[in-house]
Amino acid sequence: MAKKLACLLALLAAPSLAFAHPAPFSYLDLRIANDVIEGTLVVHIIDAAHDLGIDPPERLLDRSVAYGNLDRLTALVTQRLVLSAGRPLMIQWGDVDAIPERQALQLHFRIHTPRPARLDIHALMFPYDRLHQTFVNVYEDGGLRQQFVLSADSADRTYYAGTTQGAIAVIRTFVPAGIHHILIGPDHILFLIGLLLLGGGWKALLKIVTAFTIGHSITLSLAALNIVTPPPNIIEPAIALSIIFVGADNLVRGGGRDVRALIALTFGLVHGFGFANVLREFGLPREALGWSLFSFNVGVEIGQLFIVLLVATALALLRRRSELVGSRVAFAGSLVVVAAGTYWFVQRVFFPAGI
Repeated sequence: MAKKLACLLALLAAPSLAFAHPAPFSYLDLRIANDVIEGTLVVHIIDAAHDLGIDPPERLLDRSVAYGNLDRLTALVTQRLVLSAGRPLMIQWGDVDAIPERQALQLHFRIHTPRPARLDIHALMFPYDRLHQTFVNVYEDGGLRQQFVLSADSADRTYYAGTTQGAIAVIRTFVPAGIHHILIGPDHILFLIGLLLLGGGWKALLKIVTAFTIGHSITLSLAALNIVTPPPNIIEPAIALSIIFVGADNLVRGGGRDVRALIALTFGLVHGFGFANVLREFGLPREALGWSLFSFNVGVEIGQLFIVLLVATALALLRRRSELVGSRVAFAGSLVVVAAGTYWFVQRVFFPAGI
């Protein structure tokens, strides 16, 4: 922020555009139709002149100079603007226009391709300037569908077409993402295992799984839609506490009432916020928000069911062979759950650098 403010102050103080960079931005417009993607790329003359070695930059506003450097400029940006639809797309560059009032050049291009279900966009136009950003507008059939900003910290984005093929592409992307997330999340896995350690019939286990699903689905949706977004430094310790609670409940309940479904529902609400933090980082496409949210949640459920079937079956087989051994495993497992939850809680509260 301080660097951007310094750039603004320099612009106000400088008598000439040659001494300041008033707009460290590029602008990319993509227009998607059935058999073609047409686009324009607007770049500031200071950025183009820097990388082309032209001084002063204002020379590029001369039509003959701009056209004379067109091949060099397109060769430069071709390396930095990559569009893919399952495979890299070939960009055919056209003419160049000087835009004196914006101190910029506008490049025209065209890509001959069937309408893509998903379009992967990479744009890191002028890496010499860490603050440089590229503003992207995506149009489909004449309507503006999505806007976003790409930068050195986030140079990639995926656009999903508003078609049946686009919805299928969303499902194929976000279902595996949901499965992957729960399978690599040791805290979510340990919470589920804690709920399963005491066993029970399939009816009881179904209630637990259903309750957890309802809980995390509610908060996943609320957070992903930016309706309720508690910060990770609250949610991550709360997830650790949920693990401690379920392990402790296993140790003290004895022959008391089975409240695991209620625990699953209550703390499922907390875990849903954790899922949403990951989904938000993954990037929800606005043009396919419903499908992406639904697909990610389905993926989470598939991963969850895999864990439940594996753990519940193993514990049931163990108890069938020896009830005593099964009870000891449940006791020892509950101690491990409490210990792991305590470790994560301390780490996330007192050493939160990784949150």
